[in-house]
Amino acid sequence: MNKKIFFSLIAGLCFSAGALFLAFKRIPLGDISSYLQSIDYLWIIPSAALVYAAFLLRVIRWRTILAASHTLTFLQTYHPLMMGFMLNCVLPARVGELVRPVLLKRNHAIPFTTGIATVAAERLFDMVCLISFLAVIFVTVPMDPDFSYTYKTYTLNRETLRTLGSSMLVFALILVLGIAAITLEWTQNLMMAILRKTPACFSFLGATAPLAMERYFTRPMESLILNIASGFSLVKNPAHLVFCILLSFGIYALHGLSFYLFSLGCPGVDLNFLTASAIMIIICFFIALPSVPGYWGVWEAGGVFSMALFGISGKEAAGYTLVNHAIQIIPVIIFGMVSAVLTSVNIFKLSDAAPASELLVKE
Repeated sequence: MNKKIFFSLIAGLCFSAGALFLAFKRIPLGDISSYLQSIDYLWIIPSAALVYAAFLLRVIRWRTILAASHTLTFLQTYHPLMMGFMLNCVLPARVGELVRPVLLKRNHAIPFTTGIATVAAERLFDMVCLISFLAVIFVTVPMDPDFSYTYKTYTLNRETLRTLGSSMLVFALILVLGIAAITLEWTQNLMMAILRKTPACFSFLGATAPLAMERYFTRPMESLILNIASGFSLVKNPAHLVFCILLSFGIYALHGLSFYLFSLGCPGVDLNFLTASAIMIIICFFIALPSVPGYWGVWEAGGVFSMALFGISGKEAAGYTLVNHAIQIIPVIIFGMVSAVLTSVNIFKLSDAAPASELLVKE
């Protein structure tokens, strides 16, 4: 196993175990078991269907981003995307993000740099969308007035979350302006000039310090800036840009609706669409943390924490979160496997090759 993936797996195991412990430490397993038996599992069908619909919108968005440089059919973008997300669910280090560009390069001769740039653009659309959603939720959605969480000297309550929401709206605006600035050639040149001069500032630490800074900071940052810039340069068409933004909000609206529909079959889980969407968005931020494949542990911690914000705690929150987690990822794994079979792709060989393909960024 690749060393990077191995250490990522170990770190993820530790983080996930800690998250699971924090999420369920006060909830008897017997209570969770009895609650799971009370759920109406018929609500899984429409909930899972909405998850799949959200991924179809992701395919359309990715195809739109790619369209500026390469025209692919729906299925030519569908299969790599589903396989990439499937591998994110079953392997550590999110190697699925690299698998998509590898497949585009292998099957359609699309440069790896172009493929990775489109994935970076997608992630930035997601980030702006999620930050905007979260900020609005913290400011507008009613929360349990008695909610309070204390860790050491820090206290998190409804008022601190509302303040955080206002700050995140400002951050989202700055992020959008920063992305726009990166796409300008003169801004890129200025950033590159600053980055290239940075290693020399550490020469006082010894002869090897500038070399280490160049290898581990300057070059990765240059690659990141170029990928972001080239990714968003693919959607310079204003109509395409607006379409991608609308698709991004549509994706998370469908996921939020999926969360809401499943709550209808869960006794004691009283959510509306907005609160269900809030829980979904908070979980999205939790799963950005290191974890085992499939985000087990951090997903549950995010679910239990976010449901406590709206007055739902204990076995109801734990049971809902566990089953809903499965609803959200199992369809992705199934359809990703189907795509691998239909396209005759050996996903295990592909996943082994993906980390090595990072070297192709300099092609």
